[in-house]
Amino acid sequence: MDSKSDLRLRFKSQRKTLDIDKISVEICRKIRELEVYKRAKNVMIFYPLKYEINLLELICDDKNIYLPKVSGDKILVCPYCNDLKKSCFGVLEPCSAPVDADILDLVFVPALAVDRENYRLGYGGGFYDRFLSENPKLYSVVPIAKEFCVADLPHENFDVRVNRIITA
Repeated sequence: MDSKSDLRLRFKSQRKTLDIDKISVEICRKIRELEVYKRAKNVMIFYPLKYEINLLELICDDKNIYLPKVSGDKILVCPYCNDLKKSCFGVLEPCSAPVDADILDLVFVPALAVDRENYRLGYGGGFYDRFLSENPKLYSVVPIAKEFCVADLPHENFDVRVNRIITA
């Protein structure tokens, strides 16, 4: 099996060939059909990087939307606002004050790939694995293009499985 770093390079390159806008629209449609989403009041999405699934249209739904903000090795949960600033990772983050993660009903987690056991291949910082470990009751969903659903991914003891995967 390829190493995580080799897989990251391969999947990042491969996703540049996809119509990510079309896939994102279809994934958002599927998200809106999920019972867990319909019931959720407080939802954390992620601000998309280039070629990453874009969930920003969910901001228009009747939900309290939050975005992650990295602080040290932790993810802070911050209310969505129009005042966004680029982080050291090049991701737009809200300038709003963080709130307690316990208020979240649902979190959408970015990934480069997922496997049949619901393990995800992230970007290598471990931020979401730590966040999910610290918030084990939180329902987690990875929105991802179907091309990045694979049979097996390498994983370590600290990798956390997500509850659900949504593809298009």
